Amino acid sequence: MTKPLDGKVALVAGASRGAGRGIAVELGAAGATVYVTGRTTRAHRSEYDRPETLEDTADLVTAAGGRGIPVPADHLEPSQVQALVDRISDEQDHLDVLVNDIWGGEKLFEWDSPVWEHDLDNGLRLLRLAVETHAITSHHALPLLLRHPGGLVVEMTDGTDDYNRRNYRNSFFYDLAKTSVLRMAFALGHELGPRGATAVALTPGWLRSEMMLDNFGVTEDNWRDALDRVPHFAISETPRYVGRAVAALAADPEVARFNGESLSSGGLAQVYGFTDLDGSRPDAWRYLVEVQDTGKPADTTGYR
Repeated sequence: MTKPLDGKVALVAGASRGAGRGIAVELGAAGATVYVTGRTTRAHRSEYDRPETLEDTADLVTAAGGRGIPVPADHLEPSQVQALVDRISDEQDHLDVLVNDIWGGEKLFEWDSPVWEHDLDNGLRLLRLAVETHAITSHHALPLLLRHPGGLVVEMTDGTDDYNRRNYRNSFFYDLAKTSVLRMAFALGHELGPRGATAVALTPGWLRSEMMLDNFGVTEDNWRDALDRVPHFAISETPRYVGRAVAALAADPEVARFNGESLSSGGLAQVYGFTDLDGSRPDAWRYLVEVQDTGKPADTTGYR
């Protein structure tokens, strides 16, 4: 059976775990060759000190039906990013999908801490990891992506443009980082659209990442056990759900209709008809606005 992304080449920057891993695997399931990057390998852990590795992600991509290629890279180092892009160019001669998912800020931001009380070094490091890395990667990778028409850039963030414009997001540095990425997609849309490519911002909902599951003391198999303590966690989704959103965008011949826009996994599920692994279609950002933020009790009826 022909897969919609057979012959396509993707780079998922920041694919060791979380949304990046879910995206890489779903691009592989659609038939793509996927270069996965990050700083944690089987031989070396980043300061996150997490067990997930690039090699694990690449193996999952291949097992899903694609070809996973792990490439260790620090996306704050332009020379490493240039070497990565040169390798893709030499091995593939083209790049069809760039996913900027580099983040690295979970241990750096302080909830509800004003800028004058927030650790300054951590805040500035967060901005470098969340914003500067995306700019460096786009600078080096986009000439290759533009070599052929139809390329797609996905800027991964947290929150839609509408939601983040109306709501304070956790701290000055977190808010600035996530809003900056939204604006990056808007700006890239203006620069790429006339040149035959598309850029979008994309947010998952409440993500059941490896770190989130660990924080709640549950696994993917028993995640609902956390609902007694955090009832609204009922709207959460797996990383594969946003991965299916990216795969659907990459396979859409009319994806340019979304150029420069802010999108969500739940919103795109309504457009393309994909589901999460359990067959549901969680729409977390609509749920947040209509249920959680209004103080209503947790009830996902009509939202997944």
